[in-house]
Formats: sequence, C-alpha cells, structure tokens
Amino acid sequence: MSRPSSRSALGPANGQSDGEQQKESQGTLPEHPGALHREEISPTPPISFSQELAKGIANNVDEKIELKEEDAWDELGFSFPSWKKWMILTVVFIVQMSMNFNTSLYSNGLEGISSEFGVSMQAARVGAAIFLITYAFGCELWAPWSEEFGRKPVLQLSLFLVNIWCIPVALAPNFATVLVGRALGGLSSAGGSVTLGMIADIFEPDEQQYAVAYIVFSSVGGSILGPIIGGFVEAYLDWRWTIWIQLIFGGFSQLLHLFLVPETRTTILLDRIAKKRRKSGQPPNIYGPNEIEPFSQRFTIKELMWTWVRPFRMFLTEPIVLTLSLLSGFSDALIFMQIQSFALVYKQWGFSTVDIGLAFIPIGLGYLIAWVSFIPAIWRNKNERERKPGNEHAQYESRLWWLLYTAPCLPIGLIIFAWTSGGPPTHWIGTMVGSAIIGIANYSIYMATIDYMICAYGPYSASATGGNGWSRDFLAGVLTVPATPFYTNIGGARHLEIASTILFCISLMLVCAVYTIYYYGPALRKRSPFAESLASAVTSEVNGQPRRRVSRLLSEEFGHLGLHQQEVRNRSSRPGTANS
Repeated sequence: MSRPSSRSALGPANGQSDGEQQKESQGTLPEHPGALHREEISPTPPISFSQELAKGIANNVDEKIELKEEDAWDELGFSFPSWKKWMILTVVFIVQMSMNFNTSLYSNGLEGISSEFGVSMQAARVGAAIFLITYAFGCELWAPWSEEFGRKPVLQLSLFLVNIWCIPVALAPNFATVLVGRALGGLSSAGGSVTLGMIADIFEPDEQQYAVAYIVFSSVGGSILGPIIGGFVEAYLDWRWTIWIQLIFGGFSQLLHLFLVPETRTTILLDRIAKKRRKSGQPPNIYGPNEIEPFSQRFTIKELMWTWVRPFRMFLTEPIVLTLSLLSGFSDALIFMQIQSFALVYKQWGFSTVDIGLAFIPIGLGYLIAWVSFIPAIWRNKNERERKPGNEHAQYESRLWWLLYTAPCLPIGLIIFAWTSGGPPTHWIGTMVGSAIIGIANYSIYMATIDYMICAYGPYSASATGGNGWSRDFLAGVLTVPATPFYTNIGGARHLEIASTILFCISLMLVCAVYTIYYYGPALRKRSPFAESLASAVTSEVNGQPRRRVSRLLSEEFGHLGLHQQEVRNRSSRPGTANS
C-alpha cells in the first residue's frame, strides 16, 4: 500500500466525535458527496514531520510533538500485508460467531431446565431473551472503551467475562442463578461494536465493504450454528452441556484472539511507536496522541454519556435510521422466533430433535448465497461511484441497489414457509425452501442497511449503525418469549400458517420502505440535521496545507470514536504540534 502524502488529525489516529464538523481555518464545500470518501492531496508538498520536529526542538526541547499517522504509516494496521489482514479478520470471524452462538444454543436446553428447576417452558425461555436484551445494551457500553484502551485488551476482557459467566449457569443450583448468569453474560459481550471496529483499523474506506460483508456473515451465521449443534446436544447430553459447549467455544476463540491478533487501534499503536522511538535515542519530545492529554481530559463522563445516548436518540428521531433498523431488527428477530417454532412445525413430520436442528441448515445456505451475491454487487457499486462522482444518488442510495432485489425475499420466504408448514400431506421441503429465502433476506438487509448508514450519516454513522445493531438484538430478545404462544394460540387449526402469514404482512410493509428510501433518500436526508451536516463538511487548512476530507468514516461507525475530538482540535492548534 502506498504511503499517503498528507493525513489529517481527524483520522482514526486521533479519533473524532460523531457529527462535529471540522473548521480549523478556511474550507470549501465538497463538490459532491463522493468527495467525502476520497483523499484530497495538496498540490504542494506538506510540511514534513522532520521539519516540524526540528522546529519544535529548536524552540523548546521540552515541548511535546505529537506523532501522526503519516509519520508511522508503515507500522500501522493499514500497512499490514493482505494475508495478515485476512488472518486477523478470520479470527475475528470466529470470535463474532462464538458470541452469536451463545445467543441461540441455550434454547436447546429449555426442556432440561424446565424439568430440573420446576419452571414452565415459557419461564425457561426468559434465559434466552435476557441474554439477547442485555447483549444489545452491552455492545453499546463496551464500544468507547476499545477506543481508549485498545481493541485487544477490551475484547479479551469481554471474552473472559462472557466465558466466566458461563460457569455459574452450567453449575446453577436454581433457576435464578441461570437468569443472573445469562444477563451478565449478555452484558459482557462486546459484539460488533469492537469486532467490526477493527475493520476500520486495518482497511481504507474503499476496501472496507468486502471485509464488512465477511464479518456480517459470521454474525448471522453464529445465530443458526447454535440450533444445528444444539440438536445433537439436546438429544444425547444433559442440558448443562449447552452451556459447557459455549464455554469451550468461547475459550477457544479467546485463545485464538490472544495469540494471533495484534493490537490494531491506531492511537494505541502510535503511543507505542512514540515510546519505542524515545527509548531508541530519537528526539525525546515525540509522543503519541493519548500521551499528550491526561485521561481525565480525553474521557469525561459527559462525553461518555452522550456517546451512549446518541444511538438511541437517532433511532427514535431519524426516519431513515428508525425504518431501516426496524426492518433489520424484525428480520433478525424472525430467526430467533423460528428457533422456537421449528419444533412445532417439524414434529408434524416426525422429525427427531437432531432433525429439527439440521432443519436450520437451509437458513445458513441462504446466508452463504447472499454473502456471495454481495461480492459482485459491491464491485458494481464501487464502479458506479467512480463513474458518477458528482451524482448524489450514485454515492449514497446506490448502496441499496442489490437490496431492492433481495429484500422481497423476506415476505416471499415467509409466505412460502407459512403455507407449507401445515404438515402432511405437504412435503417438508417447502418449509426449508422458504427458510433459505428468508436467510438470503436477513443477511442482505443487515449488510445493505449498515453500508448505507455508513455513507449517508458519515461522522454520525457510529450512532446510526449502533441503533441498527441494538434494534436487531433487542427485538430478537423481546420476541423470543412470546414466539411459541404466538404460533400456538393464533388461528385455530391453521395456527402455524396464520402466525407466519401475520409476519409476512408485517415484513411486506417494512420492505416497502426500502424502495421509498432508495428513490427518495436525498429528500429525506435533506430533512435530517445529522445527514445534512455531512454534505456541508469542509476541507480545513492548517499552516496552509489542506487536510483530508472526512473520509475514514467507518472507524467511527462501529467503534464510536466520538469521545476525543475536542481535545484533538485543541491539540492540533497548539504550537509545536505536528500537523499534517
């Protein structure tokens, strides 16, 4: 990868707040939305770091000079060789799958839990719901800490706590212990807020879509891996093994991450590089971005609370975020509702516990088909953005193009599943065809909505995609408990068909919103103060040198880098600080 000639202090090396515009001095409006995703190179050579450093030493040997990305580019994650980047992503793939595996495998222990502790099956399902609900909030709570202390220690701590909380559940003497352990396990899960954030640490914006598609596949895939394996566990082992297996998988994932994945967070790496250079006898006043400001100034309670609240505010006040998040959340909740309903459906054909677990394989095939189909779709999208750099629709809404064809798979799959789930003489293969089509839709909706929000909300996309992820986990948790009564108490003799038909009607309304946003997205974004601010982003100048436009946005979408920008601005304006 070539070394950039100029890098902004607003990039992921220093972090920036969701939505704060950068106006250090004079700037010009971007010519078109796509310009925000490209690096603008100064026509004149930038002031080199060595010149800045020499000037700083001449003025005051004790003055601190901040190490910037461009001064250590070859040592940062962006310069990792491709094999190393994809090795890191593959380990992250396994880690993310283990986290989502924990959300679903528990359901295969429901009968054992109900029998041993004398609680109803409905009460036992609360253990599945509470994990998903706390998981939704846990992902948001963990995000800021990975920016401050680094991805690796935070993810290691998260995995350690998730694994630890498996032990009291597996050894639980009563049902209350099960619920407490599951709640704490969900709250301890960092999830995509950290794993997807690592993509921004090692890939430039134009390279990130393929990596995001890969990790999204692990997220949805982990949810159906649980019931597939769980069928065998339920048939041949005690219910406690559903928890022990979670611990084994989680422990294996943690060890892989510990030994194979280095720290990738740019600010942390810059701190380490600066310390290493000082020790090697290089100028003694070179410091990393987190070394210059004390922790208390970088991480105030007010900023922390605002970071946690912002995703929920955008979820409730932004029509685009609300609509796409509800669509994404509803499609994910369907998978967890189906986990509860498959036993009712397939017992009509005499399926064993193992057979019912294997019935989830078609959903996985749907995920695989959708993931592969997005590879040419991403390629097409990149080409269109390059061909039409001044076209706003091409830069934003074109990211939803493939979803126009795959989103209808959700109602189509549901209606097929609904009216082939009545049992003999209808063949069971019809329900599996419907499930596979639902899988295509679920993956596509998650991938496309995240990709669109990243682009449409720019520096605010951390909060926009945070609301999306929260919606998926929260709705899945809330709908897990009423799923079985819903399928058994509605519609009389045709209760299975009627229940899924109701879901079909809901999905039909939500899918229609995709077309509305695709065709009227520009008008909707102009009504949004969040999205509109991206269009008015400026190219600021420091010392006569134009800074990068707001480009590396994905470092905020999944990482919530928005805690430190004010101190970055203050720091960059001080004499002696090396500005790009």
